[in-house]
Amino acid sequence: MQSLKKRAWILAVSLALVTGFIAGNLTAGPQPNMTAALALLGQAKSKLQNATADKGGHRVKAIALINQAISEVEAGIAADK
Repeated sequence: MQSLKKRAWILAVSLALVTGFIAGNLTAGPQPNMTAALALLGQAKSKLQNATADKGGHRVKAIALINQAISEVEAGIAADK
């Protein structure tokens, strides 16, 4: 149970970090890494929302954690302005 939640969280964060790093090197403008992370978190959230519902509550928990991560990234962007 805990393992699925942990794996989903690690996957989402890892994808955000890797893609953020790559996008940061390809895009210009303020906060390219944070913006890329937001986009990836949004994609991960969408995939989870489209998954079948019966996951023992882990899908719902993963979505909640992604929502928290999105809020933190947005707060980080706002703090750096």
